[in-house]
Amino acid sequence: MTQSTPEAAKDPAAAGPAGSVPVPAAAAGGPISHAIFRLARLHRMLAGQLLRRIGLHPGQELVMMHLWELGPQRQADLVRLLDSDAATMTRTVQRLEQAGFVRRRPSPTDRRASLVEPTAASHALRREVEQSWSQLEGLVTAGLTADECTAALHTLERLERNLAEAPADAAGPAAGR
Repeated sequence: MTQSTPEAAKDPAAAGPAGSVPVPAAAAGGPISHAIFRLARLHRMLAGQLLRRIGLHPGQELVMMHLWELGPQRQADLVRLLDSDAATMTRTVQRLEQAGFVRRRPSPTDRRASLVEPTAASHALRREVEQSWSQLEGLVTAGLTADECTAALHTLERLERNLAEAPADAAGPAAGR
C-alpha cells in the first residue's frame, strides 16, 4: 500500500506493486479501510467475470447456495441469512426466477408469504458455482501458504466482527460538526 504523493501521481511505477493504487491523501487516516475497499472491488469484479460465464451475477450465487443447502426459504429469511435488504433481495429473486433458477410457491404455513425454491435447472448449475468459487479462491490465495491462508481468514473474521459489533452511532456524523 502506498501513500499519495505528487511523485506517485506523475509516475505510475511509484504506486507500488502491480495492481496497487496510490492511497489518496484524504484516505491516509484509513489505509486498511482503503485496502479493503480496493480488495472488495477487485474480488467482486473477478467473481462477476467467473459467474457471468454461467449466467449469474455476484450475489445471486450466494442466494442459490443457501437454497441448495437449506431448501425452500421465505424471502424474508433470505434477507436475514444474507444480511441484505428487502428491495435488493426482491430484485435478485426476480432475476433468478426469470432465468429459471428459482420459483416461488405459496407457503403452506403462512398465507402472506411465499417460498423461494431452487429449480432443477439451478441444481445443474451447482457444480459450476462451486468450481467458480474454487477458482476465485485460488486466485485470491495464490502464493500463500496454508498458514498464511489461516492467518488471513482469522484477520478477516476479526475485522468483520469489529464492524458487526461497532456501535450504531459510530457511523454517525463526525464529532465537532
